[in-house]
Amino acid sequence: MKITINVDCTPEEARAFMGLPDVRPMQEAMMGQMTQRMEQAMKAMDPETLLRQWFGGTGLTEMQKFWTGLGNPGGDKK
Repeated sequence: MKITINVDCTPEEARAFMGLPDVRPMQEAMMGQMTQRMEQAMKAMDPETLLRQWFGGTGLTEMQKFWTGLGNPGGDKK
C-alpha cells in the first residue's frame, strides 16, 4: 500500500511546524559582518600593497628587477 500526502506551505511554515529555529537574523548579521570585512580588505588591497605583501616588503622597482632577471637568467654576458 502506498500513501502520499502533499503539504503546501512555505519554508517558514515548515520550519515552525517542525520546531526548528529561525536562523535568518543570525545569517543576516553574519553576512553583514562578512561584507564589512571584505570591504575593508578590498580598500587595503591596492596594487602597491599587494606587491609588497607578495614580495616580502619590496616595492614596484624590486619586482621589475625580479621579472627582468627571469627574462635574462644568465645575466649580461659582455
